[in-house]
Amino acid sequence: MRTSKHKPSKHQTPDDEAFERMYRTIPNLKAGTTASPGSQATDQLDPDGSGEKGGRGKRGKRGASAPGEKPKWKRILKKVLIVLAILLALAGLWLGWKLVANWVKVFGWQGLTDVFKSTTLKGEDEGRVNILLAGNSADDPGHGGADLTDSIMVVSLNTKDKTGYILSIPRDLYVDIPGSGYAKINEAYQSGQRSKFKEPGYAEGGMGLLEKTVSTHLGVKLHYYALVNYSGLEQAVNAVGGVKITVQSTDPRGLYDASLDLKTRKPLVKLPNGEVTLDGHTALNLARARGNGRGSYGYGQSDFTRTEHQRKILIGLKDKASSAGTLSNPIKLGQLMDSFGSNVKTDFEAGEVRRLYDLSKEIPSSSIKSASLNNANGKNLLKSYTTKSRQSALIPAAGVDDYTAIRVFISGL
Repeated sequence: MRTSKHKPSKHQTPDDEAFERMYRTIPNLKAGTTASPGSQATDQLDPDGSGEKGGRGKRGKRGASAPGEKPKWKRILKKVLIVLAILLALAGLWLGWKLVANWVKVFGWQGLTDVFKSTTLKGEDEGRVNILLAGNSADDPGHGGADLTDSIMVVSLNTKDKTGYILSIPRDLYVDIPGSGYAKINEAYQSGQRSKFKEPGYAEGGMGLLEKTVSTHLGVKLHYYALVNYSGLEQAVNAVGGVKITVQSTDPRGLYDASLDLKTRKPLVKLPNGEVTLDGHTALNLARARGNGRGSYGYGQSDFTRTEHQRKILIGLKDKASSAGTLSNPIKLGQLMDSFGSNVKTDFEAGEVRRLYDLSKEIPSSSIKSASLNNANGKNLLKSYTTKSRQSALIPAAGVDDYTAIRVFISGL
């Protein structure tokens, strides 16, 4: 900006002109400068006398904070922390909703208060808690025989010496199902559902009849049951980030079931010997596979090999589900509760589940025996049998309905 020269009035005296020049130098004296022909331009660009163009005053450099004002980076950090706090609160609400919704599915609304209690388990005072665990494919409407419990196990926990065992009951065991007659044991649940089984001391429906069948013939007093569909296994394994098992096939190539996986269009199972990590889908395939496909190998004992893998998967899942990495991860915990709430039926009360969880942590996996009736301390307690309807089945080695040796073996576990 160019300043115009001062033109004195005709009536000004020399003293007046000197006074006016001195008056114009005062703003520059305040700024510590001397008057100059461009001083008026400086005054306009720096009206507050701060020494900065545009009159920014005491702020000085662009972006700097005035005295008493928080630095810009602190204000940004505060906003970021507020956003993170909101996200964490939403995540907590989401996890809480998952827990509540799935808990109510299994235990009802009463279970919301009971979860904070640790209730003594049935059988705990006697030193042993026995749980009947069964699996079916009722979640797959297109699967033939969806109500047949092709996986049947007894999980027994010794509450005194902190040991346990998992015993597989072969699905082809030919038994007298109370009220229904002779059939393979995997039909007991289906029969109980159809007949609406109801007797004192047993659960109602199919699991009650399966409980009665197992306890009557094998001499095991059962305190609880859990019925799991196959989707529950797959989702649970995925929720904990996979499980580790050790493949110990008699074939040096490992395990191979050439049956077609309808989902992936690949062989059902192909695993090497040694330690492997299974995702949910692979674990489910392994729990189902018996080496039926042409060209399969590593399944020398067919269904008994399958049940051995089921026991290994169950122990691996127990280890992973109770690990700190799962319990401290809200996403994994939410997914695990999803698999539990949607796919498990049980007669456990909420407070009893809390106690079961505490008890399971006290029993290391190395103290849990994996047992099978075809290898009872090196002896096979079963033999093949052909039913009147020409079905291939299994019966006690001593003959139909003679469970004496089997009962002795189970009592010694």
